[in-house]
Amino acid sequence: MPDRAPQPVDRQLPTEEARDLVALVRDIVQREIAPHAAEQEDAGRFPREVFSLLSESGLLGLPYDSEFGGGDQPYEVYLQVLEELAAARLTVGLGVSVHSLACHALAGYGTKQQQADHLPAMLGGGLLGAYCLSEPAAGSDAASLRTKAVRDGDDWVITGTKAWITHGGIADFYTVLARTGAEGARGITAFLVPGDAEGLSAAAPEKKMGMKGSPTAQLHFDGVRVPDGRRIGEEGQGFAIALSALDSGRLGIAACAIGVAQAALDEAVAYATGRQQFGRPIADFQGLRFMLADMATQIEAGRALYLSAARLRDAGRPFSKEAAMAKLFCTDAAMKVTTDAVQVLGGYGYTADFPVERLMREAKVLQIVEGTNQIQRMVVARHLAGPETR
Repeated sequence: MPDRAPQPVDRQLPTEEARDLVALVRDIVQREIAPHAAEQEDAGRFPREVFSLLSESGLLGLPYDSEFGGGDQPYEVYLQVLEELAAARLTVGLGVSVHSLACHALAGYGTKQQQADHLPAMLGGGLLGAYCLSEPAAGSDAASLRTKAVRDGDDWVITGTKAWITHGGIADFYTVLARTGAEGARGITAFLVPGDAEGLSAAAPEKKMGMKGSPTAQLHFDGVRVPDGRRIGEEGQGFAIALSALDSGRLGIAACAIGVAQAALDEAVAYATGRQQFGRPIADFQGLRFMLADMATQIEAGRALYLSAARLRDAGRPFSKEAAMAKLFCTDAAMKVTTDAVQVLGGYGYTADFPVERLMREAKVLQIVEGTNQIQRMVVARHLAGPETR
C-alpha cells in the first residue's frame, strides 16, 4: 500500500570521511539489516553476523583512538551512525551503543599496557561487549550494588548477580562494577571480565515486550577469579568510572531513540500518502497532516539536542546535564512519535504486518534503560537547583 519511499536524513557532517562513513552504514543497513529485521525480531534471533561485519568495517570502535583500533571519530559522527543503525533495527543500534559503553572504562581509565593488551580486539577484533552495573536490588540506586570482589593474592574473586544485562550470556567480555570496600559509591571498583571466565553463567534471557532479538539476562558470578591486571582504574574509583560512561551512553540511547522515531515517521508518511479514503489520500486530511508535522518537529528537535550535547563532549566541555536532557527528550519523543504512527496506520498499525507496532514496543524500553527518565529529570534538576536536601 505505501508508495512513497522515505528520503535519507539530510545530515550535517563535519568531514568528507564522515560522509563516506554514513554512506557505508546506509549500504550495510540496506543489504544486511533492514531486509531481515522484522523476521529476526519476531523469531528472537540475535544477528551476531551483523556485529562481525560491523567490526570488520571499523564501525564498532568509532569514537575511540585509532592507536588501538578505533575510528577516531567525534561523537557528533558516531551518534549519527547509531541513529542510522537503530532506524533499521534497534537490536543493532542499541547493541553497538552497549558495546561502546563496555569499552569506555578501559579506553578512558585503563593503563597503556591494559589498553594495548585488550582494546584492539575489543574495538576491531570481532569481540562483543556488555556492561554490568545493575543488579536485582540495585537499579536506579546503583551505588547500593552488592556484587563483591575480594582480594586473594594477585587475583580478585567476584561473587554476586548482575541484572538486565544486554548481551548477557553471549558477550565476549564484561565491564563489571563490584564492591571492594565499604558501602556507598566510594567502595566500588571496575573490572574487565572475560566472557568465558570459570564460574560465570547466565540465566535464561528475559521475555520482553520488544527487542526480542537482543538478549537481556541476569549474570551469576560464582567465585569468578580475575587477575589484578584486569582491574580498571584505582580501587574505589569504579562508580565515578560508571557515571562517566553513562553520560556518554545516554547520548547513544538518545540517538537510537531518534532513529526509531525517524523510522516510524517514514512509515507513517508512506502509508498516509498511499492510503486512499473518501476518494483521496488520507494525508490530505488536516488532522493527519498536523500529526505528521508534529512528529517531524519532535524528531528534528531531538536530533538537534543530542548533537548539541555531543559537540560539547567533543570540545571537552561538561555535558552531563545536556546528556540527561537529550536522553529524556529523545526517548519521550520516540514514544510519542511511534504511538502516533500506529494511530496514522489505524487498524493496520496494530498488526505485525507493518513495523510501527514493533517500533512502538521498542521505543518504550528507551525511556527505561541507562537511567529511567525520572532519573534524568533528577539529574537535570540537580544541575539547576543543587542537590536535594534531606
